[in-house]
Amino acid sequence: MKKYPFLVLIAGLAVLIFTQQKIIMPLVYEVIKSDLFLVDSKDTASPLPISTPLTALAFMHCNNHIKTLLGPDTSIAFPDKPLNAWSLGNYQYVINAEIGITSNTSNTNKKKYACRINYKNGDDQEGVNDSNNWSVVGLSGLDNL
Repeated sequence: MKKYPFLVLIAGLAVLIFTQQKIIMPLVYEVIKSDLFLVDSKDTASPLPISTPLTALAFMHCNNHIKTLLGPDTSIAFPDKPLNAWSLGNYQYVINAEIGITSNTSNTNKKKYACRINYKNGDDQEGVNDSNNWSVVGLSGLDNL
């Protein structure tokens, strides 16, 4: 082995590639084909922007979250509806909108933001108006405030 370290390296790589292709990847494909990651929901994903009552509620809850983050010293003007809203399926949404922010210096800045939010109760629509049933997963575009 001391005489041929390069051959040992090549043989080791060949064994690793063979193991990956013939043993590990078939197992991964079987797990992917199974129902392990399947979530059965009435809310389907949409690759195009949509406007539904739930996206409107998601927009409202994102705006309320932004209000609490910025505090009472900042005046915020929200539009009536978002620029775009996407359903990711299983009651997960991405909201894209633009807001006007006025701080103590009386400068109004327009900021675009993206908010990822999900409704925790799934197909049970009883509590869609309760903000405790929604969770903001991510918010971007308002980092410098």
